[in-house]
Amino acid sequence: MTFVQVIDCRTQQADALNHLMDDWIEATRGKRTATHSIVGKDRADASHVVEIVEFPSYEEAMRNSHLPETDRIYREMVALCEGEPSFTDLDVVRDEQLNKDLVREFFEKVVNGGDIDAADRLCAADYREHDPAVSSEPLDLRRAKEENGALVASFGPRMTLDRVVAEGDLVCVGASYRGRHVRDYRGLPATGRDVSGTGHATFRCADGRITESWWNWDEAGMLRQLGVLES
Repeated sequence: MTFVQVIDCRTQQADALNHLMDDWIEATRGKRTATHSIVGKDRADASHVVEIVEFPSYEEAMRNSHLPETDRIYREMVALCEGEPSFTDLDVVRDEQLNKDLVREFFEKVVNGGDIDAADRLCAADYREHDPAVSSEPLDLRRAKEENGALVASFGPRMTLDRVVAEGDLVCVGASYRGRHVRDYRGLPATGRDVSGTGHATFRCADGRITESWWNWDEAGMLRQLGVLES
């Protein structure tokens, strides 16, 4: 179970406290078990600083706390604070990674489920799609639905998300797919051949919708499997 430690303190040296975290990160490189660290300053009270550190589990956090570097950094942190910092230990019982969930739903509903119109709910009205295999120009939502609809109808692909990574407003996906060429696709009559491959896509999300996407997949590999290109 993911474990989060919230450290509350008061200090007039917030910048120094932030730099101290840089020292801790460098000093514990290759040893620390923390996966995420945030330092925030209270907008209503600049002397109120909160540090949030995430660990894979409580046990990993305890292992991290026993590092000599952690003890040294803690003593230096106390010296910067007005009094002893307070700690809140949290076992995470709900962690909604909303942008990642949005992208997963797009693949499940639109691609795997074949519900092309679900894109109207999942994507922004001014959505733009970049796919050099389809067009050198960005596609608007209407064109993207047309292209995706043709692809889904022709191959009935089943995509597996092998990796989903999020940072800021971006979600990056590494995926593999399987399908069968059962209908004409861009003038190529149905071959009945099975196809498979891999690809990557990056999505920009805002206000609970996908606003932009970039696709990169092995179209040449698919065409070779269909017999259009020589192996």
